[in-house]
Amino acid sequence: MTETTTGTAKVTLPADDQILITREFAAPRRLVYRAWTTPDLVKRFWAGRRGTMRSVEIDLRVGGRWRYVLDANGGFEVAFHGEYREIVPDERLVSTEVYETPGASDDDAAITTTTFAGSGDRTSLSILMETGSREVRDAIIESGMEGGMQEQMDLLEELAASLA
Repeated sequence: MTETTTGTAKVTLPADDQILITREFAAPRRLVYRAWTTPDLVKRFWAGRRGTMRSVEIDLRVGGRWRYVLDANGGFEVAFHGEYREIVPDERLVSTEVYETPGASDDDAAITTTTFAGSGDRTSLSILMETGSREVRDAIIESGMEGGMQEQMDLLEELAASLA
């Protein structure tokens, strides 16, 4: 049996406006990428254990848009959207990301670069979010995002490994 990497995502702050998340998975790169980019599969991991995915829309092409809507356990909606800027299948995605709050604008979108690396049955995932300011970066970190992200990554690993 392959050893899993439960709860091992690392969050670092490489610059005043950046958040870097890294994690190794006990699953092949092509399957982690597939789970990350297939709407029915995203619904199974993205919410972590914090709620239920109501909607996952992915138009996986440069210029295509994505949108995720979560019904959170506390009885409120959480939604994000963005646009794909670069796609290298099984290797790299670059997209914008907007947390849909009152007054949120696509002009204030973070830029997220997601890199899938590895070979065989191991994948290294790297997510670099460039937020535009230290204040936005700090607000994201202080939101408690890490707990949900750890749950999300654990479920992603289980899901990707199950696709083999």
